Amino acid sequence: MEVVYFIILGVVAGWLAGVLVKGGGFGLIGDMVVGILGAIVGGYLIRPASSGLVPSLLVATAGAVILLVVVRVLKRA
Repeated sequence: MEVVYFIILGVVAGWLAGVLVKGGGFGLIGDMVVGILGAIVGGYLIRPASSGLVPSLLVATAGAVILLVVVRVLKRA
């Protein structure tokens, strides 16, 4: 059940990151995949102070934004 929760959280975080980071995007599906990977990155880099939906979503979104920015910079290079 935790895997499903993690994937849903990553999809929402990817969508939010796609909205926050403007520019030539990867489309809705691409941003969601980056969001799932970003949730992994965010969980690795930032440990939420408390557990729950909102802190987990903030961490996953931050990781997705970081990953989305890096991927877009590399895509342009």
